[in-house]
Amino acid sequence: MRVTITGAAGRIGRHLTPGLAALGHDVRGIDRVSPDEPWAGDVVVAEIGTDDDALAVALSGADAVVHLAANPGESSFAEAIDSHLRLPHRVLEGARDAGIGRVVYASSNHAVGFTPRAAMVPVETRIRPDTFYGFGKAAAEALCSLYHDRYGMAIACLRIGTFRERPQSRRDLGSWLSVDDATRLVDACLRSPALDFAIVYGVSANTRRWWDLDPARALGYEPLDDAERWADDIEAIPPTEDDELDDRYLGGWLARPG
Repeated sequence: MRVTITGAAGRIGRHLTPGLAALGHDVRGIDRVSPDEPWAGDVVVAEIGTDDDALAVALSGADAVVHLAANPGESSFAEAIDSHLRLPHRVLEGARDAGIGRVVYASSNHAVGFTPRAAMVPVETRIRPDTFYGFGKAAAEALCSLYHDRYGMAIACLRIGTFRERPQSRRDLGSWLSVDDATRLVDACLRSPALDFAIVYGVSANTRRWWDLDPARALGYEPLDDAERWADDIEAIPPTEDDELDDRYLGGWLARPG
């Protein structure tokens, strides 16, 4: 497919862009900075929050858009609205104007972060954001649902867990999403004929995961990595107060009253 990735120079985008290309997709990106990578020539450098023309160029001719661009950390309410609601709205509108029928949106597990930990949590659990960041992601999921119902766009919202090259904490043993599995998940959402509107958890096949992967597997996602490979090294480190907080809620230490 011809795929446009927003936030192509970001933490996930710089792995996903070449990863999807290696799987046969024709990938272009857009970001406010140019990545220091060999494929940087395929990235439109522009501020997608304000540059209508550049966004239109990046989306032109695409079959699908993967929206990653966002402030990746906690912020003020106003900044969360700009980053996680106004920006996705611009991308969804741009996709609709360009005739793009498929969108993959990078949501977050923090949309349900105040949910108490359980053995296995379904995607149907009620929205319980743990931060303004999580609130923004939850609001964007609702916006994506509207664009699916009103305009017939096929949209997958990925509640991404802990994306990094290797797990580093006890919480990561359940929440980790590997680089390769992230590419497999997005690729499945791009190719799946079964996609209409879906919210799925973005985690690897971790032995200790607490999020239900069945909805993602229904779209063809087959994760191959497991954080358990690093369990002995991680558990050799004495637990901290944050580790205890991580055990209480899905969102980990970010989900703490007050």
